[in-house]
Amino acid sequence: MTATSVFEAGLPAIDYGLDATPKDILDDLRRAQSRAPIAIGPMGPEILSYDLAREILRDNRFRLPPGITLAAQGITSGPLFDKLTGSLLGLDGAPHVRLRKLVAKAFTPRATSRLSETIHEVVNGLIDRVMDAGRCDVVTDIARPYPTPIMCALIGAPRQDWQLFADWTEEIFKAFNFQPDAAFDEAQIMRAWGELDAYVDDMVAARRDNLTDDLLSELIRAESDGDRLNIDELRGLVAGFLMAGTDTTRNQLAASVQVLCEHPDQWARLREQPELGMQAVEESMRHSPAACIVPRAAVEDAEFGGYLFPAGTFVFANTFAANRDPAIYDDADRFDIARTDVPAILTFGGGAHYCLGANLARRELAEALVVLTRRLSAPHRVGPAPWKSVLGMTGPTTLPIEFDVDMLATADA
Repeated sequence: MTATSVFEAGLPAIDYGLDATPKDILDDLRRAQSRAPIAIGPMGPEILSYDLAREILRDNRFRLPPGITLAAQGITSGPLFDKLTGSLLGLDGAPHVRLRKLVAKAFTPRATSRLSETIHEVVNGLIDRVMDAGRCDVVTDIARPYPTPIMCALIGAPRQDWQLFADWTEEIFKAFNFQPDAAFDEAQIMRAWGELDAYVDDMVAARRDNLTDDLLSELIRAESDGDRLNIDELRGLVAGFLMAGTDTTRNQLAASVQVLCEHPDQWARLREQPELGMQAVEESMRHSPAACIVPRAAVEDAEFGGYLFPAGTFVFANTFAANRDPAIYDDADRFDIARTDVPAILTFGGGAHYCLGANLARRELAEALVVLTRRLSAPHRVGPAPWKSVLGMTGPTTLPIEFDVDMLATADA
């Protein structure tokens, strides 16, 4: 018997605008989720249950549509489209498997082990700048400047050039992230990407005969069955790491700080039990994730979850809903950094495109949250904290807080 088309099965509908935030859609998601594990959203079917979302992220019949963020902004060809679809974040199938195999060999503990000192130096330095004022905007003062120096240290870029990387990343990321109201200048993005590529070329040339212990050196060393990365791939990977490791971390850090501020008991608990740092990251990424919706497209007619998805159908794994699935998580809307025995969150994706830097991101976030909770007492929000659209990388656009200064909690405590 042929399965019913997902569009003709009477599934619940959820309707929201392109600028809707996670908070805006939560009640509608909850209602739909109570009726069925799949709903029809404004752009296509959305997978709402944890089990089906986890399954579709691992199902090769549903692939990441190439250049979907650009296509959503009316760009389906040209140099920027080619550049994006040729990157690790845009590839699929055999070319993607090959690159990931080589990159996995480079993403070693040796390449990340020396980052702890940089992480602490950066986060403490940012806090030092706002301590005397007793107030700050977490987004602009802490979260936004935090990840770029760490990614630069990972790659091996010298400190004096960190601001260059921050500027390039800010511009190039517009091609990777769908924001309905964002200004978009293709020529400007290509200019920034060209400057980054030229810089990476110089870094590669300098390392060919003098490899060190940074990630770029590890990428040059990486070999799989005699296969190595060429210069185009090295360029693309550095850009990909910067994109994947910067905007995600800055948005998630702001989102995690916000939810901790809104639960003073949890802030105090992390302050008293810094060993809960990793659990605080997992729980804040489950409860208040910066990445909520993962797009896929059916590459063939596919029966999934009891329904037929015609070839070409855009499908969206709503990991925001899945991470709050009441069938999986006890009291799913409760924020509790001491949760135990819970399944892995889906915020880092799954399957072939599972985030390569997930462990590094967890480490960056955990160490930042531990330092922040140790040094800032009783933080509370003192103004609005609007979020960006759920359809792209989300998180607060501003997060003004006031706090008490713990003079005993020094930067090197």
